[in-house]
Amino acid sequence: MTMVISRLQKEIRGTKVTVVGLGRSGLGAANLLAGMGADVTVTDMQSYDKLSDSAAKLSPLVKRALGSNDADCFHNPDVIIISPGVSPNIEPLAKAAARKIPVIGELELSYQVIQSHQKAQHIPFLSVTGTNGKSTTTTLLNHMLAKGGFATLFGGNIGNALTEEILRTMKSGEAGEERQKLHYVVAEVSSFQLETIDQFKPHIAAILNITPDHMDRYQSMSEYVNAKTRIFENQNQKDFLVLNADDPVVNEIKNRQLNLRRKKPKIIYFSRGKKVTGIICAGGKLYCAMPEHTDCDPQTPFIAENEIKIKGAHNLENAMAATAMALLARCPLKAVIESLKEFEGLEHRMEFVRELEGVTYINDSKGTNVSAVARSLEGFQVPVILIAGGRDKDGAFSLLKGIIAQKVKGLILMGEASRKMKAVLGDVTATILVESIEEAITAAHTMAETGDVVLLSPACASFDMFKDFEDRGRQFKNKVMAL
Repeated sequence: MTMVISRLQKEIRGTKVTVVGLGRSGLGAANLLAGMGADVTVTDMQSYDKLSDSAAKLSPLVKRALGSNDADCFHNPDVIIISPGVSPNIEPLAKAAARKIPVIGELELSYQVIQSHQKAQHIPFLSVTGTNGKSTTTTLLNHMLAKGGFATLFGGNIGNALTEEILRTMKSGEAGEERQKLHYVVAEVSSFQLETIDQFKPHIAAILNITPDHMDRYQSMSEYVNAKTRIFENQNQKDFLVLNADDPVVNEIKNRQLNLRRKKPKIIYFSRGKKVTGIICAGGKLYCAMPEHTDCDPQTPFIAENEIKIKGAHNLENAMAATAMALLARCPLKAVIESLKEFEGLEHRMEFVRELEGVTYINDSKGTNVSAVARSLEGFQVPVILIAGGRDKDGAFSLLKGIIAQKVKGLILMGEASRKMKAVLGDVTATILVESIEEAITAAHTMAETGDVVLLSPACASFDMFKDFEDRGRQFKNKVMAL
């Protein structure tokens, strides 16, 4: 596959490319390749009407085959680019792969384009994966690097496709704007994106945690784990891998997969309690114990936990992971500390909405799996009214029983999974079924007392009732503000 794909690196102009899926990644890939002179066709099973917003943003140079996966699109392209939401196992792609047509994802495309068009230097990728916390960690890392004076290209699974960012920087150069020297590409990467890599090799990678998710896509937990671990597949001893020392699945990966490799990256850890080589939290203070790679004094704390602006146990882990990556990338410690003190977090991720009559409302719409909800609940020391439910991703809701019994005084369930969740969790705390987000907020407002927290953290996907998790979170915020 590599030899065929290398044609993309040497000469994209005239290459025949099929892009499968017209989401953000597919749109970015199609427009970038068309702008570089490729012969691009984009195909998607959804109709033009449903894709009209994305189709309107397509370059006029891109051919369209919408409403079906047209067999002609898969017959003889030089390469096929698939969006993360498209399984590489669907029949047209399996047949194309059997004919030795390379099938790669938008992440791999971005990596190859970046490296082939920066002839004077290799641009290191700093990449973050994990089940939860990817977006917060990646954004905080980018914030640290920017404050440290580094120029970055920032994107990936976080919402802005890397190909979109590459095209934007190319256009700025064509428009006569001074192009800044690029130091790093900072990318959030998902298991879906990692399924279709070939040469992708981040210089610094992080695996934050791995808990069951997307079991509607993967046949087993081991298949999901194997997708995640591809982030270090091409790394060698010149690269770094940052791991969560407190996560049992991550530790199993280290013991079973990394220990057996002859060429493996340098492993750096972060931990909320263990003495490791990396970033450690002990006694409410953070220490940098990486003497071979930084000038930090491992005996002297560089910041107190309560000085970090984003709160909660999960965000402490995110902050430590970002810190480790930034320091390994030679970011000044001063910039790291300032970023930790001022970074406010992301929308829909434990986002404070308002306080009304002594009740705090929190939007955690990005909590789309069981482990994310458990981590969010873990940080509360006051009674919580939890709004959950949506489209089931084959989540093991029973794993929430213990934390709900400890933290949740009322459970309000909505969406397709509401009855399944009630059957599993309804005997743990007071439970109500509702038909809409508005009903959920009204019920929570009625149930809540001064000092309580109303938390939207669904443990489910949003697509049964909303466009996406952002739409769900914004509707929640709008209706809370209207109370």
